[in-house]
This record gives sequence, structure tokens and C-alpha cells, in this order.
Amino acid sequence: MDVRVINELVQQQSAFVDSLTAEVGKVIVGQKAMVERILIGLLTGGHVLLEGVPGLAKTLTVKTLADALDMRFQRIQFTPDLLPADIVGTTIYNQAKSEFVSKKGPIFANLVLADEINRAPAKVQSALLEAMQERQVTIGDTTHPLPDPFLVMATQNPIEQEGTYALPEAQLDRFMLMIKVGYPSREDERAIMDRMTSGMKVSASPVASPQRIAEARSVVQQVYIDEKIRDYIVSIVHATREPKAHGLGELADFISFGASPRASIYLNLAAARARLPAPPRLRHARGHQGRGRRRAPPPRHPHLRGRGGGDHVGDDRAQALRARRVP
Repeated sequence: MDVRVINELVQQQSAFVDSLTAEVGKVIVGQKAMVERILIGLLTGGHVLLEGVPGLAKTLTVKTLADALDMRFQRIQFTPDLLPADIVGTTIYNQAKSEFVSKKGPIFANLVLADEINRAPAKVQSALLEAMQERQVTIGDTTHPLPDPFLVMATQNPIEQEGTYALPEAQLDRFMLMIKVGYPSREDERAIMDRMTSGMKVSASPVASPQRIAEARSVVQQVYIDEKIRDYIVSIVHATREPKAHGLGELADFISFGASPRASIYLNLAAARARLPAPPRLRHARGHQGRGRRRAPPPRHPHLRGRGGGDHVGDDRAQALRARRVP
């Protein structure tokens, strides 16, 4: 498709982004980086993991986005006694019809919030794997497709380790973005305090629809990426697997496993096509990404976190990759 046509499509399909951001801003004060990166997940179809201490509006942000997009929303509070059937559903006996029927669980929604996902045991976390990857759920001997669009947004608390279960690598790899949520600024916190103590209830109204998100996703897929950019993405990912071969030998002892091929896919979608992280909005995208930008510093992409020998090795590796150009 002609680049000019794609540019026009980008402008048309991204017109709702400003109104969506403004609508979310009626409820959420600050946290622009978190909101924008969640939008990247929505526009590229990638699941999002939010990590931050309690009270930073992680849950409220996801709920507000669902309201503004008129999406079916379900919140699942993960606890140690949660069962897989509590998420995906189960089969029950219908006495009136004398047969077993499927009872669908809360996973059947457009936007699913897995709150404090690391508080549930591995068997419950694994129940999300088929849904996140295949966009379908098997209950008994019947496979049910999930609504489109379908997105899982999970939260976890990094400061409490008692009664928590570390997410398995297989599940972490299925999240496109791991977003570190920080404290608000002094000005934002004053605005939050005034708003929450005023007694006024503020909510978001629908400004877009799931169909609009699906149309925007199709435009993202059409953005042309030059071969040099694609080769550059693969070089970044391979540098996490073979750091010595890319002049990063000092990091070899800190990396247990390099990024998987999903990292290449996600970097292509989120970093190149949607131009994450500066600024991460579809409306800033162009119909193409050419070779002139291939020498920009490697992005600190949230999918390159983890797979290291310590809690913060992913951050250290991303910082080193930014500081040194990958040939």
C-alpha cells in the first residue's frame, strides 16, 4: 500500500487518541507514561503487566480505560485459594436438560484485570496461558473463542513477598510490556488529594468502541518498516542472548536467558510501528519507518526486562544496550 495512503489512515484512525486521553485524565491525575503505554498494548494487541506499590491507581486506570472504550470489563482478584475454574469457567449439570453445560468464567471479557497476579499459585497463573496466547479457552472438551479485542492487564506488588508466587517465565514472556509505575509528582499528589477529598464522583464516558480499537490495530499492522530497522531490532534481541559477540561481555554473567523471539515481534510492533517510548501514541506514527532512524539509541523497551539473575538485571541490561550501539 502507498505510504501516503497509510499516513492518511493513521491520521483518521488515531483521531480518538486525544479525546480518549483527555477522558481518562478526568479520573486519573498524572501517570501519563503508564496510560500511554497501556494504550500501546491496546493498539498492538499485547498484554500488559503493571508493577508498582499500592495506591498508584493501577487498577483504577484499567477500569477507567474500559469505561472510556465501552469495553466489557472483568476484574479478577488473585488469592492463594483461587482455582483455575474460577478464571476460565467450568462445566455444570443442568437438571432441566439432563446434560452438562459450560459455565464461562470472568476471562470472557474484552479487558481483563488480573489484580495482584503474583498472589495465586502457579496452576492458577498457568490457566491464563492459553487465553493470553491463543485467545481461546477450553472448558471440558469444548473450545470457546474469547471476545475481540481481548487484553489481559495484570498488576503485582513488588514490595511484599510473603504469600506471593513468582510468575513463571512462560507467562512473563507472554506480556508485551512490563510497566514500572512510580510515585506521582508533588503537584499531581496535591491534585489527587484535593479531588479524592472533595466528595465529587468523577467517571469516564465512552469516547470510542472496541470496533474502533480493532480498526486502529489493522492500521498499525500496515505501517511499513524498512529492512534496516528490522535487522536492527533482531540485533538488539540477539545481543541479550550473545552479549560477548556484541561487545557486551561484562553483562554475560548477569543474563541467565536472552529475550525470546517474541521480543523481536513486540519491538517491531510497539517500538518501531507505534514509536514507543517517545512518545508512545499511534497518532505520532508515520506510514513508514526508514533507515534514517536506525542509529537512534536502543529503546528501553519494557519487554526486555527480566530473564536475569536478579530483580533489577533487566533494567541494567536495557541501560547497557542503550549506552552501546548494536551493529
